[in-house]
Amino acid sequence: MGDGESEELRLHLVVLILLVVVVLGGVTDLLLDAPDRALSAHVVLEVLLVAVSAGGAIFLAQGWYRARRSLGSLRADAAAQQARRQAWHAGARKALEGLALEVDRQFADWGLTPAEREVALMLLKGFSLAQIARLGERSERTVRQHAIAVYRKAGLAGRAELAGFFLGDLLLPAPRAPAPPTP
Repeated sequence: MGDGESEELRLHLVVLILLVVVVLGGVTDLLLDAPDRALSAHVVLEVLLVAVSAGGAIFLAQGWYRARRSLGSLRADAAAQQARRQAWHAGARKALEGLALEVDRQFADWGLTPAEREVALMLLKGFSLAQIARLGERSERTVRQHAIAVYRKAGLAGRAELAGFFLGDLLLPAPRAPAPPTP
């Protein structure tokens, strides 16, 4: 439990204790007064204050309980979502490592220089020439020349064909048949 949560719990307990003290004080005062009439203004007012305080204490306690249960459920959902996300990233990372090796092998087969390889990879990732220039601390003209050299050495017409060369065969798997209903 974090510091904020324990502070909030202490605040809730203090408010709840104060309301319980008001209820007990009102009941004690009513008993000690020993009024002559049960329906006097004093008795009605004290009974009303005790009832409102007791109702408030019950209402707050129920609300806090539901909120804490809901928070626990949300935390469990968030943890499960995080686990699914990490599993997806691990699987994707594994698949991408294989793709990265093949991309690198193809760049070598084309005879790309290290600078051309870097530009080609950033083009595949979708960066613009200006972004590549800024990230590589080069002029945009130099980056454009590297891109032209990549296309020439690969025998491709441009960025779309470069992406198509590596990703053209990438297809999503066929949809799985729905599982039969369980009885």
